[in-house]
Amino acid sequence: MLAACHTAPTPGPLIVAAPVCSDFTISIYFEANSAKVGHDAGALIDAAVKQAHGCAVTGVSVLGLSDAAGDPNANLVLSKHRAREVMKALARRGVTNVEFRLMAAGDTGAETKSGLAKPLRRRADVQFHLTERPPWKGGK
Repeated sequence: MLAACHTAPTPGPLIVAAPVCSDFTISIYFEANSAKVGHDAGALIDAAVKQAHGCAVTGVSVLGLSDAAGDPNANLVLSKHRAREVMKALARRGVTNVEFRLMAAGDTGAETKSGLAKPLRRRADVQFHLTERPPWKGGK
């Protein structure tokens, strides 16, 4: 009976796929008359930060929106608060030292010309501006 010696192959270098570093947008939704970033919104922000990992974040644009109900001035203030709270949530997750562009539209555009209210305006739209990191030069 012949027995063969079999040695396990030596593992080669670990190959990791490079991240795809292209701009993307997420929408963070809020309860009525609220700027609180809830649990589900926080999970979405976590996923966005993870998606941007490995890329250079050159900036983040946050547009706060509100629906058409209520006083237009109050809606503008609320949309500003929403944009600011999203920025704070991103900073708590390590998105710092980047240019944040905060904008607020209030209820502008929340109704069609015929007077119908557009749904899902209780949100902040967040656009991540990404580029690839410079390649590693190696140690010398």
